[in-house]
Amino acid sequence: MVQRRPVVRRPPGRRARILAVAAARFHRDGYHRVSMAEIAAEVGITAPALYRHFRNKSELLLRAVESGLHAVCAATASGGAVELAELALERREFGTLWQRDARLLPPGQRAVLRRQLRAAVRESAGEEGELARWAVLSAYGSLSHHGVVLPRRRYLELLGGMRERLLAVREFGAAVVPGRSGSPGPPGPPGPSVSEGVGRRDALVAAATRLFHRRGFDNVSMEQLGAAVGIAGPSVYKHFGTKSALLAAVLDRGREQLRREVLPVLAAGPAPAVAAFAAFAWRERDYLGVMLSETERLAPGERRAAVDFRREFLRAWVEHTSMPGEPSAEARVRVHAMIAVAIDTARSGAGTPAAVAAYAAAALGGVVREG
Repeated sequence: MVQRRPVVRRPPGRRARILAVAAARFHRDGYHRVSMAEIAAEVGITAPALYRHFRNKSELLLRAVESGLHAVCAATASGGAVELAELALERREFGTLWQRDARLLPPGQRAVLRRQLRAAVRESAGEEGELARWAVLSAYGSLSHHGVVLPRRRYLELLGGMRERLLAVREFGAAVVPGRSGSPGPPGPPGPSVSEGVGRRDALVAAATRLFHRRGFDNVSMEQLGAAVGIAGPSVYKHFGTKSALLAAVLDRGREQLRREVLPVLAAGPAPAVAAFAAFAWRERDYLGVMLSETERLAPGERRAAVDFRREFLRAWVEHTSMPGEPSAEARVRVHAMIAVAIDTARSGAGTPAAVAAYAAAALGGVVREG
């Protein structure tokens, strides 16, 4: 008598568990620094068992992004004020996956995902317009950039207030943006060239800022960077020993500009500070896109410098824009939302400098009007 092999049944919900663990790890550590073996260990299975669910890490990233996106699209299309806020709290990692890690997916897959989100926003847009709806998504997505813990009820109140203020910015509501997917919007003016009197090193930094944002760090070669400023690829190494060193120079340049142009204005009050940051975001949207999406590609020392500056920048905003008696944690939530809305509205390329300032002020709240 032939004995049949026992049927191995996989525990229900394992695939969902794998996606949840992968999304959390990609969000926390970055896609490139997470292995399939580490994900399997956290789930409590072997690596071969993980590969029975997902062929490779790229497919796992795609499915994790899709899972979060489908939930966001459903909550957005429903039009409910509470559903999207609750989802933002439950799946805080999605903002990072969508804005940073989804850039690593093949272009065709990214295009399909962007169309899905655009359609959901378009269907939900009422008289407020699509740009206002995108601003709400940006504000809610900002939760992925921090770990502030508040009582759930208070969080929902804060997010609900942001939504009301953002949807009330009616004069810019007719614009349409391409979505929070790392898409830079219409191309801006070309970067400076060596022939215009800019030093070759500075020209490389300008070209890298533009190319890293629009194509992604991993999709830009040293040869392409050299060609952008009229030199051979190997000549780039005379100025920067590695592509990571060039990325570090890009981010260092942006940090110094923020220190000069925005931080000093904070002392004058929230309103002029928001206006200054909005103007910076509109002009330097390539830099801000690189800052959001590519910081994890830095060498450890440079990455620490970038993270330290973000903390410095946030502390300064919280110090100067906190409302009387407001807990610092709540002020941090508002500041993060303001920064995210300003950056995303500017990067869309579909608004105007005035729209960036208006939506950023709405995200930050009434303290701007009081200032």
